[in-house]
Amino acid sequence: MEERLFTFFGVISHDHTFIFVVHTLLAAVIVLLLAKAATKSLRIVPQGLQNVMETYLDGVISMGRDVVGETYARKYLPLIATLGLFIFVSNIIGIIPGFESPTGNINFTLTLALIVFIYYNYEGIKKNGFVHYFAHFAGPVKWLAPLMFPIEIVSHLSRIISLSFRLFGNIKGDDLFLLVLLMLAPWIVPLPAFAILLFMAFLQTFIFMILTYVYLAGAVLLHEESL
Repeated sequence: MEERLFTFFGVISHDHTFIFVVHTLLAAVIVLLLAKAATKSLRIVPQGLQNVMETYLDGVISMGRDVVGETYARKYLPLIATLGLFIFVSNIIGIIPGFESPTGNINFTLTLALIVFIYYNYEGIKKNGFVHYFAHFAGPVKWLAPLMFPIEIVSHLSRIISLSFRLFGNIKGDDLFLLVLLMLAPWIVPLPAFAILLFMAFLQTFIFMILTYVYLAGAVLLHEESL
């Protein structure tokens, strides 16, 4: 029988689908509450949670500025910032004993990857036109087009697997690491281990965000690539 971490919601039902859905909803509620609290009483000189949130948003814009430029970094800020908050909260709640990371479920990460895949292709088609966008898949050399086009299609489809399995694999590995840790030291858990898990939660969130910016840049900046 598969060994699982104890979860508080598992007391209600042992069905893993139920546990996954509840933790996903919990992460979404936490993000909404954070956003609500940060914007409840906005001040010209930010304080408390507003200051933290504004610093986070400035960091997201700075991250995108070098990849896709200032204008597009701000345009895609709502998507990237929301993904970042949702993924980070989903990662971090799994570190707390009694809770489970939604990102440790492939259905969750695959859904996020599909959202990114559909959105960046939509933006690319909207910005460059359907014909020009997919013509770019054929490469600069016309006689290589029959070879390059299917390679590009496979390359773009593989991004779904890359985004979803990278996040899922790392967080699932962290969950298993925590399981072993709690089995070996159920009452005195070494703090350095939690520091490592916290760092991984940050790192995997950052990787997902920066890759989303990179994919958006590749989709909307085709005219600059051809210069």
